[in-house]
Amino acid sequence: MPYREHLKSSRDLETSYAAIRAGFVALALEKNRRATPFVAQARMLKAAASKASTPVDLLGMKNIRNGLLTAAGISDKAAKHLEERDKKEALAGLVKNFLEPAGADFVEELVFRFLLTRGDTLGGSMRNIGGFMAQRKLTRSIISCLSLAGKSYRWLHSETGAWAPAPEQDADVELYLRGVSWRNAQTCRTLLYNLTVPLIKNNVDLCLFACGEKDIGKEIHASAEAYVALGELKGGIDPAGADEHWKTARTAIDRIQKAFAGQRLKPRTFFIGAAIEAKMASEIWQLLAKGTLDNAANLTEDNQIASITRWLCSL
Repeated sequence: MPYREHLKSSRDLETSYAAIRAGFVALALEKNRRATPFVAQARMLKAAASKASTPVDLLGMKNIRNGLLTAAGISDKAAKHLEERDKKEALAGLVKNFLEPAGADFVEELVFRFLLTRGDTLGGSMRNIGGFMAQRKLTRSIISCLSLAGKSYRWLHSETGAWAPAPEQDADVELYLRGVSWRNAQTCRTLLYNLTVPLIKNNVDLCLFACGEKDIGKEIHASAEAYVALGELKGGIDPAGADEHWKTARTAIDRIQKAFAGQRLKPRTFFIGAAIEAKMASEIWQLLAKGTLDNAANLTEDNQIASITRWLCSL
């Protein structure tokens, strides 16, 4: 019972008020960090647009055209699918309906509308920020565990899709890591984030394979015998969404177990969550006691994360 290393009762799984408060502060800081480029763009847009005498003059300023499209309510993603005539129509509508009625304050109106669209973009990215921050924290814990044990690792870059050896200075490696591979005694292990498992036909947050990174590919993904452990990682800190996150995770875990049971296999399953309320903590504890879940931890508790990371790296 590996969970007994860091859990004495269901109450140990519950997220404290202090942890919730710290989580919201961390989210606010991250939101401000991500907003910085948008604020800088708005300042640049204002400085450039201030050279225009009238709103119509803005249409001839090619160096701020993307900013004008944004102010017109067209996101970067939408702009890629629009034809030139559609873009011109949107810009004409921006000038006629919003900038000209603003009179002498048309530059301020332009900047406000630019920030409105960028704010919506930021809001969209923030909806997934809890999961990103959770993955980042777990990754740092795994890397630290391997380093302290004197084990080298290789990591998968999320953008390039290439595996690389651990850098000497790995301070920011968790920002771009989608997988990590290491060796245990005579065995190799590879952990991948956010993988659609063919046997289940659904995404699984964490998949640990009994192979090295050189063997990872569609063939291994499709091999039920290659899976050592599968887990769900929920980083949302808002207590209001805790129950919904757990229901999603529980459904995913049930799906995993049924699919592998059909192959007469039982890989280990685990759950890591940031917002864990008393009721769901009790349910998780019962699943642990029954052996339905092999391990679980509260993401906000450093000792629990260190313990479940050691367990994961030792499998």
